[in-house]
Amino acid sequence: MDRLSRHIPKIVIAPSFAAILLFVYGFIAWTIYISMTKSRMLPRYDFYGMLQYEKLFSSPRWYVALENLAIYTVLFVAICIILGLFLAILLDQKIRAEGFIRTAILYPMALSFIVTGTAWKWMLNPGLGLEKVMHDWGWSSFAFDWLVKPDMAIYTIVIAGVWQASGFVMALFLAGLRSVNPEIIKAAMVDGIPGFRIYTGIIIPSLRPVFISAIIVLSHLAIKSFDLVIALTAGGPGYATDMPATFMYAMAFNRGQLGQAAASATVMLATVCAVIVPYLYSELRARHD
Repeated sequence: MDRLSRHIPKIVIAPSFAAILLFVYGFIAWTIYISMTKSRMLPRYDFYGMLQYEKLFSSPRWYVALENLAIYTVLFVAICIILGLFLAILLDQKIRAEGFIRTAILYPMALSFIVTGTAWKWMLNPGLGLEKVMHDWGWSSFAFDWLVKPDMAIYTIVIAGVWQASGFVMALFLAGLRSVNPEIIKAAMVDGIPGFRIYTGIIIPSLRPVFISAIIVLSHLAIKSFDLVIALTAGGPGYATDMPATFMYAMAFNRGQLGQAAASATVMLATVCAVIVPYLYSELRARHD
């Protein structure tokens, strides 16, 4: 009986473990293999080498998707961290109505990216949103038509993404600020160090783990961006705001190029691993040290 009770946790976990092994890692392996075949509308299993990857990296549309991903990731991560840190420092001053303000800023993260994209599509539409409101108020020279400009539309995705995720980053930094030892701050104030120097020289450097966590989470969100792009721009005008995820969707379901879609998905997986694996390695190494 004692021997059986020791194995009960393993027996309970085994079905979930088997399902994860099959439906996560099994399908990852299947996708990688399909990317090395001539699969089109339906999968084919004749091994064909790296042809799909050669076609992928000779496609101008793929390079547009990569460029958009780079622009979006850099701006999205940088602005979210700067804005989130600023809001966290502001709320850390024990201002009035802190609870209400914190909740209002964090609330957008509770929405799905589909809802966010749809709402910002209405607000940024020149015929419906902000531009029309300003014209109705008499400011006829006001123009904000980025949504329909191929060279500016990617920045509308940045605006919507920052609006949704900056509250989450603020919550991370606020938790980090509240965990700083107050005795250190009191000692610095006794020594006559200005508040600005206390933050830049003592508090913010101590938030390094929070910075790393925020960068990892935001980079992961940026690389996977699909629903926000689909809802806000649908990859347009043309394919000016294509991302790797929308490129993969278009190849798989619109073009009937399953092998090409699998190749782009594999590249995305490799990109995510390139972001996450070094972080996990450094964390495990720090624990062992």
